This record gives sequence, C-alpha cells and structure tokens, in this order.
Amino acid sequence: MMHYIDSNKKEAPAALAARLLEMLEPFSGSPVFLCIGSDRVTGDSLGPMIGSSLSEKLPGVFGTLEHPVHALNLEDTIVHIQKYYSRHPLVAIDASLGSREHLGYITVTPGSLAPGAGVNKALGDIGDISITGIIGTSGPFSHITLQTTRLSAVIPVAKQIALGICMACHCQDCLSDSVSSSKDPSLLASRAHFLARSCIPL
Repeated sequence: MMHYIDSNKKEAPAALAARLLEMLEPFSGSPVFLCIGSDRVTGDSLGPMIGSSLSEKLPGVFGTLEHPVHALNLEDTIVHIQKYYSRHPLVAIDASLGSREHLGYITVTPGSLAPGAGVNKALGDIGDISITGIIGTSGPFSHITLQTTRLSAVIPVAKQIALGICMACHCQDCLSDSVSSSKDPSLLASRAHFLARSCIPL
C-alpha cells in the first residue's frame, strides 16, 4: 500500500520515519539506500540531493551529487549492492511525477519502484521499500517537466525525506526536535526495535 505524506507539513519527517520503520521490521540488517537520479536534470536531482545528505551521516548510501546513480550505471550499481549487501534491505529513492493535487508529496511503499517509468524508460523494478518525492505533474511531456522543474520545488522535498530517514536511523544530529521528542508510541517502539537489531556499520 502506498502512503502519501505532505512534505509541506512540519510533521512530515516523523511520519516518513514511522512508515519506514514499520516497513523495515520484517527485515534483518541495516538498510542500504539507493538514491536514483541525475544532477544534470533539476527535476531528477532529488535522489542525488538526498544521497549527498544521507552519506554524511549514514553508511550504505549509493547515489550522490558527486557520484550519481542513473540509467547509465544503475545496472552495475545494483550488481555491486547484490554482491556486497545482499542481506540488507534496499530502500530505493527517486523523483516522481504525479497528479497536481499531490505535488510536493512524499510516497513510501513496501516494495519496489520502477525508475524512469514517468518518462517511459524501462529500467526494471528496484528495492524492497521505495520512497519518492513528487516534484511535477505527469503528462505527455514528462521529460520536459523534469528538465524545467525549479530547484525551489525539489530542495524542500529532498530535505524532508533526508530528515525522515535520519530520524528513522537515529542520527543524533537529526533528533533535536523530532523522533526523540515524539509521543507517538508506535514510532518510539519501532525505533527501539530498529536500533536493537540493525544500527551496525556496513
């Protein structure tokens, strides 16, 4: 089931963290994050932005602004992850296009995503869990939408997703006013379970 989270709301990172922790519970091992996209296309830069932010705080992050993962090297990256991180759940992150009423929303889904689907590219299904940020509307000119999307529409969504993931993984510098102060018992219980089993450097 796909869950929609409004990134414009203050509680968006905590909501994302709660959903992510819930979906990680069936897995053993700490998650690996595959942040897909290209820094050469503004709308497609969501994944690398998130990857760069996460890589400063977490192990097991692939796809950054400096070393993006895109159509040309995605297959090789997947092979590498399967070889060295096969026991870890893979969280795939990408920009997406959707309806106008969902602009700026974050989606989190148990199961894979299909990178490139919004612009009619078949790159295969990837991930055990998928997170997307809806940064534009889908339509017959989706590739142009990605190329002309303003960074001001991408950066806030990327920040909220990165913060939510950090909250879930208990990065101390992300917790000042978020998970640690949350009164949501399901979020606190899920976080405790996550910490007990999987916060181990990769």
